[in-house]
Amino acid sequence: MEAPAPLVFGMFFLLGHNTVTISTVALLVIWEAHYIHRAFIYPFSLRGQAKRMPVLVIALAFVFNMVNGYLNGRYIFALSDGYNSEWLIDMRFIVGLIFFTAGFVINRRADLALRKLRRPSEPDYKIPYGEMYRWISCPNYLGEILTWIGWAVATWSLPGLAFAIWTIANLVPRARAHHTWYHEHFANYPSERKALVPWLW
Repeated sequence: MEAPAPLVFGMFFLLGHNTVTISTVALLVIWEAHYIHRAFIYPFSLRGQAKRMPVLVIALAFVFNMVNGYLNGRYIFALSDGYNSEWLIDMRFIVGLIFFTAGFVINRRADLALRKLRRPSEPDYKIPYGEMYRWISCPNYLGEILTWIGWAVATWSLPGLAFAIWTIANLVPRARAHHTWYHEHFANYPSERKALVPWLW
């Protein structure tokens, strides 16, 4: 479902008319690192029986990722004023990269913790512990949100901001529902654990 995002974004890198600089290459690497993992590596690391998903959901996700790759790729490599080499030492890029990297690491470690919870033959859900699960129910969602806030800051672009806002709007309600589900299904679920933001919410 997420395969269009790295493919379309990469196409604009190759076909865009903005000058290729070390900064645009860095933005390409950042985007592709996330999406190559998400689209081509992560799905094969999942354990358990694959869950059925409606065709409409798959189609909408495919279209969304195509549009998202288009908007971000076209802006960076064709419509923007370009990102010269000095962009790498601009505080917006540095702060954005820190957020992006922190989010990517949090997301990846949360996914690994969930993967270790069950053997392939075990169907039952378990309470995750350790890492950021000590404080929140959904560190994977927090990581994803931080990743795309970081992207928005690092690119300082309207498409990046739109994607960050969409990610927040999509994952905050899911985190709340996920947190509620844990409490409903596990009587011993840690009461001090928050849904998405450590110590706050």
